[in-house]
Amino acid sequence: MLEVADVLRRHGEAFRARSAGHLDRSALRVMGAVEVCRTAALGGHVARCGDCGHTAISYNSCRNRHCPKCQAGAAREWFQARATDLLPVAYFHVVFTLPAQVAAIAFQNKAVVYALLFEAAAETLRTIAADPKHLGAEIGATMVLHTWGQTLTHHPHVHCIVPGGGLAPDNKRWISCRPGFFLPVRVLQRLYRRLFLDKLRAAHRAGRLRFFNELAPLADTTTFDRHITPLRRTEWIVYAKRPFAGPEQVLAYLARYTHRIAISNRRLVALDDSHVAFTWRDYAHGSTKKVMRLEAHEFLRRFLLHVLPDGFQRIRHYGFLANGHRRAKLAAIRRLLAVPPPPTASTGSDEPTAREPGEPGPPCPCCGAVMTLIEVLPGTRRRRSQRLDTS
Repeated sequence: MLEVADVLRRHGEAFRARSAGHLDRSALRVMGAVEVCRTAALGGHVARCGDCGHTAISYNSCRNRHCPKCQAGAAREWFQARATDLLPVAYFHVVFTLPAQVAAIAFQNKAVVYALLFEAAAETLRTIAADPKHLGAEIGATMVLHTWGQTLTHHPHVHCIVPGGGLAPDNKRWISCRPGFFLPVRVLQRLYRRLFLDKLRAAHRAGRLRFFNELAPLADTTTFDRHITPLRRTEWIVYAKRPFAGPEQVLAYLARYTHRIAISNRRLVALDDSHVAFTWRDYAHGSTKKVMRLEAHEFLRRFLLHVLPDGFQRIRHYGFLANGHRRAKLAAIRRLLAVPPPPTASTGSDEPTAREPGEPGPPCPCCGAVMTLIEVLPGTRRRRSQRLDTS
């Protein structure tokens, strides 16, 4: 199967040379990490089956959160840790997007504007839900930032997974939303637009935004205000998808979306000396599956558009799911719903752990007997550990 790593190994050096001076350190680190992931460069382990003699080499992964190979294991770990947070209630999926004019500003100010996107979306949901005219309760939400469209263009938006109800103000009742309906989308849209633009304007006034190239004139306050004022009258895209059919669908969705990156290896279909081809879905025409063929340097440019700032958390939790009081709040909600506490979560990973020769390893793929670690392979390159989203 083709991999993004194959594209980098074949075209990465030429792309670096062509883009010299335009790639920041984060992008260069991602390129280097993906290129060597699960290769001899990072070292690994050799294990042998004591029964049939089968020998297997497992190379270490780079653990970079933008690596297509690493995110499947990271998603499983996160999913197993979060599965116990599920409640036996309906769940809803709400998406908040940014218009193109703001997305351009976001690209030059990723950390600031992406954070504002989270803040505005969370405040919108919590404010409308707390209004007695709508729900009158404290809700919880898990939000995941995606920055791409199907063709790898820059399209920042947050996916919000929200239980269908919340805690009453006195914390003594669970208030359920109406069947099949969470909150009015038009009301959410208008408040979100106002909150986001107010926050964006405040960030500009505080000198937190930087502008380059064609956006350089926006550094001027008057020009900036003139640029965003029309956006207060346009329709921003906020939409609610159909509610999930049950907890199993919520789990499947979270496992699929939380650690998704701009493009997975399975979408790549062809690679040659000049181009990369990959599949994409044309949602404007009935989700038709199509193939796009891009010049290799353009493919890499688009892939690197979605490298997040170092330390930026792309999975966040709000309301009664916020990390500070999640366990206590969920325990109280389960008592109100008269449901038993969840089983203790277990975690696992495909990543070879630091073991010593002689220790037991995974079962043999040939006969099922226990394989024993017989050798640790040193790497030729130091692995740079990157903090994954564990919130």
